[in-house]
Amino acid sequence: MTLEEEIRRRSEGGALLAVLLDPANLTRERAAELASQAERGGADLIFIGGSVGAAFGLNDTILGAKEGSDLPIVLFPGNVDGVSPYADAILFMSLLNSSNPYWIIQAQALAAPVVRRLGIEVIPTAYLIVEPGQTSAAGWVGWVNPIPRRKPEIALAYSMAAELLGMRWVYLEAGSGAEKPVPAEMVAAVRARTDLGIIVGGGLRSPDQVRERVRAGADVVVVGTHIEEGGDVVDKVRSLKEATGG
Repeated sequence: MTLEEEIRRRSEGGALLAVLLDPANLTRERAAELASQAERGGADLIFIGGSVGAAFGLNDTILGAKEGSDLPIVLFPGNVDGVSPYADAILFMSLLNSSNPYWIIQAQALAAPVVRRLGIEVIPTAYLIVEPGQTSAAGWVGWVNPIPRRKPEIALAYSMAAELLGMRWVYLEAGSGAEKPVPAEMVAAVRARTDLGIIVGGGLRSPDQVRERVRAGADVVVVGTHIEEGGDVVDKVRSLKEATGG
């Protein structure tokens, strides 16, 4: 069974919780510590990546996370340099609402031969950035034309197009540390009219926020900034995992 198949199967019993580690902010030792705490709190996956400076220390972060836990490692690449042979899988993403074709297909064309040569499991994913994500690093770097929060039908249209193009997942992103997460109504619209797996990230800080998006149809919820802010990481992860119902 591939990791993607396992994620799909497990998400049928409740959403999965992924903890996002940004190599730009971590040493190998800190990555190991956070991965260990995430696993003890009940996290299901470790996502590794970022938009600015993430390539520096990428391999050390992955290796540190593997030293600290047995959780699957999924790459969340910010560019062609976000690829590593040490990961278990990669979200092979197209930023569909970018105004720059580089982020829609050119970066993917540059990365594809490397990904194929390394034999990393690929999870084809449409990446959509929602207001206020244009002010995030990903939005700024990716030349994003953000999806208005009050227009879930636009996210749905992009998601339908992604599905027709053969993608199997959509990542609805509000931006790292966003003040407001992706609206639950947007998640529900995509769930009701596509068969895509749905990943939701950006600005999720409370169990209630997680619970609301899981009820709307999220298969995987991603937390990063909330974990990096410190405090009792195990307790934070545990409370968020409990909210997924998984």
